[in-house]
Amino acid sequence: MSVELNHTIVHASDRDATSAFLTDILGLPEAQEYGPFRVVELANGVSLDVVQDAGNVHPQHYAFLVAEEEFDAILARIEARGITYWADPFHRQEGRINHNDGGRGIYWEDPDGHNLEIITVPYGGG
Repeated sequence: MSVELNHTIVHASDRDATSAFLTDILGLPEAQEYGPFRVVELANGVSLDVVQDAGNVHPQHYAFLVAEEEFDAILARIEARGITYWADPFHRQEGRINHNDGGRGIYWEDPDGHNLEIITVPYGGG
């Protein structure tokens, strides 16, 4: 039996705002409600299940592998909304794009400080 990631839970101070932010920036269909979650469906069958968290949200890292055209579209939406982005996970290279492994990548934050990333080539160049 193969092991595949099916979903992960994303804690948010406002699940509706966070799921709308993710689908808007990433160009995905509107998140559907499933119990206490807003489910953000990704192309590979994995979902981000956004849940309301009444406590302090502890920021996590979520990375998305995208095609070159999607990268351009996502970056354009980030820039149009005035969202700060960086070339590195430590947010030291503001407004820059990295070219790790021959691809392109950036990092930005969602409303709760989750560190989001898009890359066009998987780490290791694979």
